[in-house]
Amino acid sequence: MEELSKSQKARIAIRTFKTLADALTLRGNYKPSGKTGQKLAESLKQFNPEIYGSMSDPRIVELKGLEYVIDRMPRGIEKCDRIILTAQEDFQNTSFEEVIPLKRRRISYVVSDKEICFVITRGLTEIYDILTHITFLHIESQKIAQQINYKDGHVSEEWHDLEKVVNNGEEALMGALLDQSIWNLSIILGRTYKETKETYEYLERHRKSGNFNNGLFQIIYSLGQRGLAEYLSETDHLTIYFTPSLHEMIGHHRYASIWAKCIKEKLFELGYQSRAIHIISANMHSVKNLLYGSGALLESGEEVPDDLYQMVGLVRHQEEKIDKYGEKHGYIFIPDHSGSTIDVMVIDTALVDIGALHPKIDIKIGQHAEKLPVLVVIDYAFGTQAFEIMDELLSPYTLRDKVVSFHIESISIMGKAGILPGKKGDIMLATAHVMEGTPHNYIVNNDLVVNDFDDTVDVYCGPMVTVLGTSLQNKDILSRFSSSSWKAIGLEMEGGHYQRAISAAIIQGHIPMNMKTRYAYYASDNPLISGQTLASGPMGQEGVVPTYMITKVILEKILNSLDN
Repeated sequence: MEELSKSQKARIAIRTFKTLADALTLRGNYKPSGKTGQKLAESLKQFNPEIYGSMSDPRIVELKGLEYVIDRMPRGIEKCDRIILTAQEDFQNTSFEEVIPLKRRRISYVVSDKEICFVITRGLTEIYDILTHITFLHIESQKIAQQINYKDGHVSEEWHDLEKVVNNGEEALMGALLDQSIWNLSIILGRTYKETKETYEYLERHRKSGNFNNGLFQIIYSLGQRGLAEYLSETDHLTIYFTPSLHEMIGHHRYASIWAKCIKEKLFELGYQSRAIHIISANMHSVKNLLYGSGALLESGEEVPDDLYQMVGLVRHQEEKIDKYGEKHGYIFIPDHSGSTIDVMVIDTALVDIGALHPKIDIKIGQHAEKLPVLVVIDYAFGTQAFEIMDELLSPYTLRDKVVSFHIESISIMGKAGILPGKKGDIMLATAHVMEGTPHNYIVNNDLVVNDFDDTVDVYCGPMVTVLGTSLQNKDILSRFSSSSWKAIGLEMEGGHYQRAISAAIIQGHIPMNMKTRYAYYASDNPLISGQTLASGPMGQEGVVPTYMITKVILEKILNSLDN
């Protein structure tokens, strides 16, 4: 029998993980230490996601991957032995603490020191994301337990020292005592002192700035204690539960339909059912700052820099000023109350002071000012949630038995993605979306081209791979997509799902076939290059220029199309 390639083995492992995860949600519960949980862990190790680094190495604890996971999970997750995933429960009148992770918009409640409940509002992608992180933490807890548990049943001296640090409080650690404790911890982790200290300091910054996580000593101790408990007891094991209400929610657009209804009601209330509407999926700052930043500075008597990106630097942290100015010129913010965690901005460009725009924004309105459109800017979706919200948003709206259709003239999708041939900060334009792990592929007639962008940023054009999740990326598979006849230029999580909804809306007659679509991404990471994966940290200032360059081009395309 012909031996499978690394990429083929990885694809089988990803498919196995997905199949097991789907089956477990239907079964209702599982234990990571049980047979099914172990198979889940084996498949995760098999395709060895890039963001989890050395997870598959039993000798060392993976620290960068731990940082990534802790940033995206609620504080205290490492202590839990009972985790519940549910669709929606009434937590409003309870004493349970709502906990929001630092870098993931997910809703969770601390029921007790040992129990956390996740409210799933964004579909299967969110479930996969949580399960991969839980599986990672379980793998690391087993490593720690093996490292500290001697064969004679006694734990190591290093573990006793760590226990003292945790019981006495990490805040008391300073100077030589802190260095000794970090050195001791590095022995348990199998990492160098330098690596351990870097992760300690990283987590301390977030712990002290917003109480987003526990400190490294507490996290490692809790993971180790859980691993030891599972080693010594047949019953005291971490258990994951999936409620019946979660089963009923999956695939039924419960939150997306409430979200879209709210948006369409607002558009109708404002009388925009007869206006041209352009949908933009983007962040909640770049469109607003480009349309109102310069005007807000002028209104407050400040000088507007000649350089567009220098102006952006001035206004990025003046949100209140920009909002107040924008509200006088057609800006309306619609916070999400549906549970979808997707806020929306509505901008009536007929009320924007075009003369106050930054000179580098090339918009020529001329005699067509009365035809200026309405922009509906929606915050980033999460994986499969993109299909649900776009499918609902593009559907007609029924008001008092009357069907109301909005005139959608373009849909622009911008965001961050992993790049394969380039580097952080580059721009990618999609010609197609290839859905990883499925036979579904979508051609994109992208209204954006390389020549739309100036030569200060490298721009790549080609197919994008829509992956199952950020935690489900494999270097061998991505290399194949890049080097084979697919010639993929990047990977992201929402584009294929958006395009599936757009294609469905065209077939159903909700939007015209020739409607403009635009897909542009800036590179937040390169998973094929060591040190440039998502686990290596955020972009910071590197992302400002490509983000605002894409936004500028999209706005110019929308508003200058009036002269065509």
